[in-house]
Amino acid sequence: MTTPRKNFIGINLSGSYIRAALVTEDGRVIERRSADVSSENIVPQLATIVDDLRPALGTVVALGVAIPGLVNRQTDRVVDSRNLPLKMVEDLHGGLSRATGLRVELENDANAAAYGEFQVGAGRGSTNLFYITIGNGIGGAIILDGRLWTGASGFAGEVGHITIDTEGLPCVCGNTGCLETVASAPSIVRRARERLNRDSTSSLSRLSFNKNFTAEDVAHEAREGDDFAAMMIERTGKYIGTGVASVINLLNIERIVLGGGVMDAGPVILNPIIQEVKRRAFQPCFEATQIVIATLGLDAAPVGVALLARDAEVS
Repeated sequence: MTTPRKNFIGINLSGSYIRAALVTEDGRVIERRSADVSSENIVPQLATIVDDLRPALGTVVALGVAIPGLVNRQTDRVVDSRNLPLKMVEDLHGGLSRATGLRVELENDANAAAYGEFQVGAGRGSTNLFYITIGNGIGGAIILDGRLWTGASGFAGEVGHITIDTEGLPCVCGNTGCLETVASAPSIVRRARERLNRDSTSSLSRLSFNKNFTAEDVAHEAREGDDFAAMMIERTGKYIGTGVASVINLLNIERIVLGGGVMDAGPVILNPIIQEVKRRAFQPCFEATQIVIATLGLDAAPVGVALLARDAEVS
């Protein structure tokens, strides 16, 4: 008799959007689903997506949910959620377990994406890895000796809150001058707008004709050869490189994987990151580290949290 194929479901729950994937035991995506968050009563919506993804052949063993916030996996509680009302997720683990009948694992979204890249993406083949995601916020995650390392209370890896400028802008975390205040997608837009307003030569940039441009627009124009956009992306790369150098000096890590929408700029941002790291990091540490762009894109967190759910079964 053939043993039923084991599958896992991974869900990335952002502030307004849901991405879900049915994932095989070896990390292949079979099917995907996406939807807008429809209400604060999120459990029924997620349970419907889970039912829709259940395969005709094989079985779903467990469900993983990635959340943009602080997650204590030992208590299965969301301690703080950045883009979601805490009321929405405070009993997410229990509610989903009851609604789906599945074992449920919760994890921070950066940790989930890091695990996905480590298992089947740009981190594959490494043993020690630091992952940084650069989008609306900046998150990080650490994998040491092949295992996700989350620290004493589950919150390790918050590289977005490394101080870059002690006299910089206030950050949502309560500190000032964090990496997130200068290198996240909203901060790229803010810095570009400020420069456009005070520098007459920047009016030659195509961005000046688009009042509602985004960080993705800045990256696109930089790739297309717009000098002003390229300058803004290069400066962002220098800020990120400063943070990466600190990580490399601290951990002597084997591989740095850079993900998130800002990295869609490709070599335009990767090259200044590497140059700044080379300038600031302890040279033997720099030479021992590979710095690469993530490869899984929007699948990283759903795949990663599904594989975390897989591995929690056997741990």
